[in-house]
Amino acid sequence: MKASLPHPVRQKSDNSKKRVAPLGDVVAGGGVPGPGRTVVDRTDSIRFDPDLSRQGERRVVWCAYGFLLLSQWNRYPSCMPAPGDRSAREAIDDFIRHLADRQFTITTRRIRRHYLDEYLQHAQEAADAIDIAVSELMDRARTDAWLSDAAAGKTRTRNTLRGPDAAAYSNSMRVRIDSYNAFAEFLRLSGRHDSQPPTWGYYLTPADTERLLHDLAVRRPVHANAATSLRTAAVAALVADTSRTVPELARLKTSALHLDGEARVELADGFSPLSESTVQILTRWLGARGAIIAELEGSDPGHLWIPTKPGRPRGGRELVKPGLTRAAVRTLHAAHRSLVSQVLGTPLRPGAFRASGPSRARSRQGS
Repeated sequence: MKASLPHPVRQKSDNSKKRVAPLGDVVAGGGVPGPGRTVVDRTDSIRFDPDLSRQGERRVVWCAYGFLLLSQWNRYPSCMPAPGDRSAREAIDDFIRHLADRQFTITTRRIRRHYLDEYLQHAQEAADAIDIAVSELMDRARTDAWLSDAAAGKTRTRNTLRGPDAAAYSNSMRVRIDSYNAFAEFLRLSGRHDSQPPTWGYYLTPADTERLLHDLAVRRPVHANAATSLRTAAVAALVADTSRTVPELARLKTSALHLDGEARVELADGFSPLSESTVQILTRWLGARGAIIAELEGSDPGHLWIPTKPGRPRGGRELVKPGLTRAAVRTLHAAHRSLVSQVLGTPLRPGAFRASGPSRARSRQGS
């Protein structure tokens, strides 16, 4: 008895009468065109089925049918790599697991996966395939095409301060090349691309910094938490005035701030002056922080940056009230990324606020 599948493949025939044959009948018959026999056109679209859950099944059937007719066309369908050749997606997953086994940081693994996924998507779109072999992915021409389009900003998936069509930064291209080279080394391939030396990242001008800090403190998004917005603006203001990173400022105490008279903040290696606008933002944050601390029982722990919402219960314990512990660095970073993206329409790293850009570095060297 001939095997059959519940979802027939489409027959190549006129539009007036659509005759279909089960996949099992076609395979059992050898797949050779003949009188009254179904012929599958690989370029023909799959018949629309209003049940979307069955579309994936049709795709699998179509790929399986193409695989079974290899002898007739003497080629492999574009929906799957050839036997003996690894899938590019599987190879990337293996590479990321390899990095984890070698104790690479989560950040490094995330960056490597991001750019390799971008590379894979670019290659799949060029090949018009849902998956490609790793040997096809690592083709030199494909790599050159990807890097060229990436440099021109054609692979960008989100907006930037310079617009959605702006060219990629040199540092992002350097990380793309480093990610490719590391993947090629993992695959034991000889081809490498010349890596570029690191350059200065993107920094805001002093005028842009002042304007953006004002927007962060004043233009609160509709659904944003007021205290979180003020804390984010205060952190960014201190980053701009002190040229320190968020991790360096995360452990500050309120006693480190001296906002009266000659405003300054006490850091591990001395004092750093604060601008008038930063003093205003910090004052507003201290007011919001005071309201949170007032809900606590006991003395003020003194952490400058505290959570603005109760922490998630862990291990069956009760919610942790905000203010008892300092806000984690990842919490400060996440709040910054979310608020800046909503205000500007594009993300901007906290380091862009730092007064350590190339022009300012040269001015300090010359003074």
